[in-house]
Amino acid sequence: MKKILISTGILMTAVFANAQKIYSVEYENQADIKVFVVPYENQADLKVYKVKYQNQAGGNDGKWFFTSYSNQANKKVYFVEYANQADLKIYFVNYENQAGWKNSSKKSLLY
Repeated sequence: MKKILISTGILMTAVFANAQKIYSVEYENQADIKVFVVPYENQADLKVYKVKYQNQAGGNDGKWFFTSYSNQANKKVYFVEYANQADLKIYFVNYENQAGWKNSSKKSLLY
């Protein structure tokens, strides 16, 4: 029973640690990930939906909450000017159910 509780605790920590709380930094050297916003959905690695509240942020499923302070974020991103500078290409969607990965090989960038 004790092992089950410990395993559950570790699993729950891992799930909540992956919440996509994002902070947009001003300088490239402050970022964990360089991101480019593509003009068309089919060019994206990840389709992102911006949620209004922190508790709505997803695991690693494209639901992002933009924090006001860098210490509140799980990942710091820098929005680059050109696609070839980016680690990750995203497309902002209008509806929550549209969010998700198109290129799952890049998922590790947000863990």
